Amino acid sequence: MTEFDLKKGGASLDDAVAAMLGPTGNLRAPTIRVGKTLLVGFNDEAYTEYLT
Repeated sequence: MTEFDLKKGGASLDDAVAAMLGPTGNLRAPTIRVGKTLLVGFNDEAYTEYLT
């Protein structure tokens, strides 16, 4: 799992967008917004943390 916190720095928006895009240039699926958090792709650990 890769996390990007754009407010704390360390990663640019371009880095985050590049990680979210699949080989076709579309967002990886599934993509879910939980509050101000965007979950892109499937990660069971992240889903458990943010959706329960």
